[in-house]
Amino acid sequence: MLIAGDIGGTKTLLALYVPDTGARQPIAQAEFHSANYRSLDDIIRAFVAQVRRPVEAACFDVAGPVINRRAHLTNLPWVLDEEAMQQALGLKQVTLLNDLKAVAYAVPHLLPEDVHTINEGRAEPFGPMAVIAPGTGLGEAFLIWDGNEYIACSSEGGHADFAATDDTQAALWRHVANRYGHVANERVCSGSGLPNIYDFLRDRDPAAEPPAFAAALAEAPDRTPLIVRAALEDPANTLCSATLEMFVSILGAEAGNLALKVLATGGVYLGGGIPPRILSHLDNGRFMQAFVAKGRFTDLLAKIPVKVITNQAALFGAALYGLNRIGNTR
Repeated sequence: MLIAGDIGGTKTLLALYVPDTGARQPIAQAEFHSANYRSLDDIIRAFVAQVRRPVEAACFDVAGPVINRRAHLTNLPWVLDEEAMQQALGLKQVTLLNDLKAVAYAVPHLLPEDVHTINEGRAEPFGPMAVIAPGTGLGEAFLIWDGNEYIACSSEGGHADFAATDDTQAALWRHVANRYGHVANERVCSGSGLPNIYDFLRDRDPAAEPPAFAAALAEAPDRTPLIVRAALEDPANTLCSATLEMFVSILGAEAGNLALKVLATGGVYLGGGIPPRILSHLDNGRFMQAFVAKGRFTDLLAKIPVKVITNQAALFGAALYGLNRIGNTR
């Protein structure tokens, strides 16, 4: 049996699989709040105690780069090592994947019901594909065709420089630079970065913030869900609406940048926890307006399919990868 896991900065999702039923049908699944545990090993032990099944292998996608079979998570104080985990947990095999590589690995296996289409476009057969995923952080990855199959490649593009596209975004850049120094895309295009947009807009117009909402934000351990919920459900909260609108424009522009960098004629896929929650704002035209605004390459980008992944693609990809490795080592 295989344990597959999606290890995020906020939550850890684990599931148990057997080769006969495949990566779409876990026989057990559980979610854990990552910060409540000292290590991933502790979460795995808790999960194994719940399922009470013998496990021989594990495959985990992690929010951070995996180098030489080790990963230091970007948004958690955990250092993971395949060999050390294998010994500590008594497993025959442990595999670590970058979380966006896992999502990318899943993309060729997605079904129509696993995605929501923003731009129909026209995919070029065997063309490169791109994945951009705003969750707690911002992940980016891409896929290339090797003549037989798609190869998933991870990146740390979410930590590349944020490029403002208008005067307001330029002012946002200065605001974030004064706070953090380096302004990465993740600082303004992720769950952890969205409050930076809110603070910037609030500071420009303090009277726009309702006092009751300000009090709720002050008590919230994570302000992002409150801001997004207000933007979606409370038309009177114009500050939150403006925050989400700017977020969508920034996401669209960066998705277009990624599409250009890898020439993603096979399609662009939006993953992460945020896009499925804001489909109405991704469908209203603002995202695609920013996506295609690339001067002489506007027509090229307009032809690229853009889709939101609506299933748990990182976990699905980790399960696919892990089951494949089990099959190849037997």
